[in-house]
Amino acid sequence: MRHVARFPIHDLALMKRRLLAWTDTYPIGACLDSNAQSEKSNQSWECLVAVGAADFFRANSGQAFAGLQAFYEQKKDWLFGFFGYDLKNEVEKLYSAHPDGIGLPDLYFFQPEIVVGIRPVELPPDGGFGGTARNGVAHLLEISSISMLPDAVFSAIQNTPVPKPATPAVTLMPRTAKQDYLATVEAIRQHIIAGDVYEMNLCQEFFAEKVQIEPQAVFVRLNERTRAPFAAFLRIEDRYLLCASPERFLQKKGTTVLSQPIKGTRRRHTDVQADARAREELRTSEKDRAENVMIVDLVRNDLSRNCLPGSVRVDELFGIYSFQTVHQMISTVSGTLRPGTHPIEALRDAFPMGSMTGAPKVMAMQLIEQYEQARRGLYSGAVGYFSPDGDFDFNVVIRSILYNAASGYLSCQVGGAIVYDSVPEQEYEECMVKIGALVASLGA
Repeated sequence: MRHVARFPIHDLALMKRRLLAWTDTYPIGACLDSNAQSEKSNQSWECLVAVGAADFFRANSGQAFAGLQAFYEQKKDWLFGFFGYDLKNEVEKLYSAHPDGIGLPDLYFFQPEIVVGIRPVELPPDGGFGGTARNGVAHLLEISSISMLPDAVFSAIQNTPVPKPATPAVTLMPRTAKQDYLATVEAIRQHIIAGDVYEMNLCQEFFAEKVQIEPQAVFVRLNERTRAPFAAFLRIEDRYLLCASPERFLQKKGTTVLSQPIKGTRRRHTDVQADARAREELRTSEKDRAENVMIVDLVRNDLSRNCLPGSVRVDELFGIYSFQTVHQMISTVSGTLRPGTHPIEALRDAFPMGSMTGAPKVMAMQLIEQYEQARRGLYSGAVGYFSPDGDFDFNVVIRSILYNAASGYLSCQVGGAIVYDSVPEQEYEECMVKIGALVASLGA
């Protein structure tokens, strides 16, 4: 049984920093931050934190989804964790043979001892509220704990010191030389011309070995620079994910599932007119629209496997969203689940997400294994949570730093969709745009 209590927040930014620091005091913990975009991104929480493993389930590709479903049915509680990209080998008859310097399992979920969430709340007409409010909205912190009483948890959070964000600079090395990447883009174009695929997501790894960083400090830098709506700090003992994702993989609220694939990226500019031109160029780009609509069709097909006939719809096509470092083209697809569909089943049948594979999906994944040089692992997987009422929300793990503190291996992967109209140099430049915030956060 969980003990639940709510507390007013007097300083939202400070509370978030304390929650992050408090999360990092546990060997197992997750901090999910919508960066004040919870309403725009249809999220239930402004920030959601889980620490301590009352129990956990980990597995590699094989029977991972079935094992998670049994764990889910046993607990019927909060579960936080991730799906790694290489679960593709369980969903389809595929394999992964590339090196992996991080060493996470393909799937990991834990039942947290303590869950802490921050919700925005509208002020009553008389304005009475114990916290700091802006524009008629304040925030409440909700604590749900199996062991400690909520008052004790709140006191522990309040007393957690917030360290200064300092960490040594890290220089990344490319696993794939630029000329080799350009040649690979052209090779994939030939597959498209031959009719093997219509679109393929090609990624490359930038890495460092035997480095020491302060993961919390790097995440603070990354999060302040990007303010992404699906940011995540995840610690599984000595493995870390520092994620600034703008993309949602799949959300379930009641009987509705919703996916928001991204295809189309432009760099932000400090000059207002140049920034407006970049945004308009993205909005009118036939190439980016073609990439986007191909993945929208793939997502519609994935959701249709478990949704009522006729219920899958495109709520928004080619939406242009501006974040702190990039403009993105985002579409929204939703549907109504058939009665009796298990949440794990809905996730499994849409995994891996089409925006990180291509179309047709299976052939795209075969070519990904053929042409990429590093195992994706958690990159292009999904991090998120299941709530006790059976809902869930998962991001797409992109714009991320993965770190193995035991070995000092650090990995950043970036990529983009290759289509017939792709120009190799432009695809490489898009990778550089995407990795820019990661490099800056590492102090390089």
